[in-house]
Amino acid sequence: MAAQVELRHLRYFAAVAQTLHFGRAAEQLGITQPVLSDQIRRLETLLSVQLLYRTKRVVQLTEPGRIFLADVSRLLEHTDTAIATVQRAAQGKLGKLAIGYTGPALYTVLPEIVRRFRDRYPDVQLNLHELCTPDQEAALLAGELHIGFLHPPLAAPWQQREVLSEPMVVALPDSHPLASQPELSIQDLSQESFILFPQTVGPKLYGEIMTLCAQAGFSPKVVQEATPQPTMIGLVAAGIGIAFVSTSLQSISRPGVVYRSLQEATPMLKLAIAWKDSSTQHHNQSSVISPLEHFLQVVDDWLQPGNQLPNA
Repeated sequence: MAAQVELRHLRYFAAVAQTLHFGRAAEQLGITQPVLSDQIRRLETLLSVQLLYRTKRVVQLTEPGRIFLADVSRLLEHTDTAIATVQRAAQGKLGKLAIGYTGPALYTVLPEIVRRFRDRYPDVQLNLHELCTPDQEAALLAGELHIGFLHPPLAAPWQQREVLSEPMVVALPDSHPLASQPELSIQDLSQESFILFPQTVGPKLYGEIMTLCAQAGFSPKVVQEATPQPTMIGLVAAGIGIAFVSTSLQSISRPGVVYRSLQEATPMLKLAIAWKDSSTQHHNQSSVISPLEHFLQVVDDWLQPGNQLPNA
């Protein structure tokens, strides 16, 4: 019998039990009093229990009705919570978002964008993973990431949007003879030992650095490959060599290291967000919004003139 009890029966009973008045309860529920009375009688029949004692002037809970009301109230509260939760999930206000990022993103755009997203959607769980660009693409393909902050060009035709472009600078020990110069020429570096990131980490940028050196008539002597960039700066401080790093890395306070720009046109480190287009996955669920869509909107807002960070 209990299996035939419907949620509306419980809501009707709770309204009457809390007001102890069929007229007021019917008004709250938006139904007529005869319909309400009929539904309460049906509930009592289904349960084989008298829940209410009523006369023309008095409505009271029976002892079983009082006990039942406590359980019904908890059930309805949990039901309302569940409904609110699933509605918020459908609005993209709940859930999880896995974000990949490279080191340069951490020192430029990522903190501010994430902070703005968390301010708007505090109940979305963010999982951040530091990965190089190829590893992020693999994770996107495997569905382990929803979005990545990485460096184009990309191997796969992801949906993407550029969020930052910054020139590279030369990091060198502060005791280096070239440190006294306010600006360097690429030819000044022809005899230097280079610390470079592995070619697989950023093949395009790696190639641009090699081309820049080749145009100056030399091939760089690479004595150490390292990543991420803060590690490269640490090796510079140790006197292992010099390194090309992104301009934003100057914000890292590292004793023993100075940064100098080049006179020549310098390779640019580009940062983009990339994500898998999921527009076709929910073609029958147009009312469902994902946390990713909200994140993209936050990025769009951040990209508007005047909203970005000073160093971006």
